[in-house]
Amino acid sequence: MNSTEVQAIKNRFGIIGTSPGLNHAINVAVQVAATDLTVLITGESGSGKESFSKIIHSLSSRKHGPFIAINCGAIPEGTIDSELFGHEKGAFTGALDARKGYFETTNTGTIFLDEVGEMPLGTQARLLRVLENGEYIRVGSSKVLKTNVRVVAATNVNLLDAVNNGKFREDLYYRLNTVPIYVPPLRDRGEDILLLFRKFTNDFSERYRTKPVRLDNDARDLLLEYTFPGNIRQLKNIAEQITILETDKELPINADTLNHYLNPVQPPGRRALVPLRSGEDSASSFSERELLYKVLFDMRRDVTELKKLVRNVLENEKYGGEILKDHQDLFSSINNPEPVISSPSIEPQRYLPPAPAARTVDLDRYSDERGEIEDVVHVTAEEESLSLEDKEREMIIKALRKNNNKRKYAANALGISERTLYRKIKQYDIEE
Repeated sequence: MNSTEVQAIKNRFGIIGTSPGLNHAINVAVQVAATDLTVLITGESGSGKESFSKIIHSLSSRKHGPFIAINCGAIPEGTIDSELFGHEKGAFTGALDARKGYFETTNTGTIFLDEVGEMPLGTQARLLRVLENGEYIRVGSSKVLKTNVRVVAATNVNLLDAVNNGKFREDLYYRLNTVPIYVPPLRDRGEDILLLFRKFTNDFSERYRTKPVRLDNDARDLLLEYTFPGNIRQLKNIAEQITILETDKELPINADTLNHYLNPVQPPGRRALVPLRSGEDSASSFSERELLYKVLFDMRRDVTELKKLVRNVLENEKYGGEILKDHQDLFSSINNPEPVISSPSIEPQRYLPPAPAARTVDLDRYSDERGEIEDVVHVTAEEESLSLEDKEREMIIKALRKNNNKRKYAANALGISERTLYRKIKQYDIEE
């Protein structure tokens, strides 16, 4: 591609810069767009990797098909298979209806898997099958489905290191890395930093109706020497802060003023949470203890919500009423108010006396001085015995007995598929 064509691509997708590394990445993206090859985009967080996935999709034959960007690191491990590949009704608790996954909804289009290095190993195996054969199976199903989706992946971690550490499949790495594109970090793009800063400050000055920000020579040199660990996102935030906070724009911003934004000073009185160690001041220890109380109550609240969910599921099941009747004590505390721990009015030293070595807080030691702690510990210990697996096993056994061990009718009574019931019977080693 000549410089005119490259500039046209930059204008179309809002890419600013003239550094050789950036131009090379754009050239590779344009050349590979016309194919159906899998692409792996690497680069630091905030360097603009998603823009290259849009270039590849928009210049490909799939441009009229759907495009979806998925952050693999933002999806919980327990639901990512369902999100990507879909699930059948009754495949798991809460699966009230069948659902299509992203690989089904983006058929004939492009799917961008950002932070692919965070994908669980089990999901990696499923993804490899899609890349190899275009096949996948919904969660809870045995039917093989086909999809025609192009995969563009991105990561800010070294996948080879992840392979060596057993966190990423080697075969998937080489399958994804058919065509690699490396997006350089902002600190390696030279004069692009000044171009981006000028673009951002002009945009923000127009938005907030202020005069544009100007830098003197020393400030420009300082900006070029800064490492920008947050890359383009960080530069954009700095440009917006300066535009808003620097009201006197008659004179250019000097290096001292710019340095305050590049290296902000921690506000006075701000204290970070650190582990309890010998010799710490009592106020810090006091904050640690309050944090511990909050964690304990959050745990209790989460378990209470889980009880409510289980109770609602049982109330809607055919034999759930009998289970609720047999285990009323497990759900008796749902409507009980939680104890409130108020801020102590006595000296913190009473709770955490200095110790000669590093230690953790012993709740039993201080339960007499603070009665609420005893209640929290009691509740936590009691609820650790509440096992959803035990209750699920018990429900399956009751359903089988009431239906004379006929799996089909027992599965209907439980609201799950017969295949799922068979898998649960094997999992819990239930004798029929």
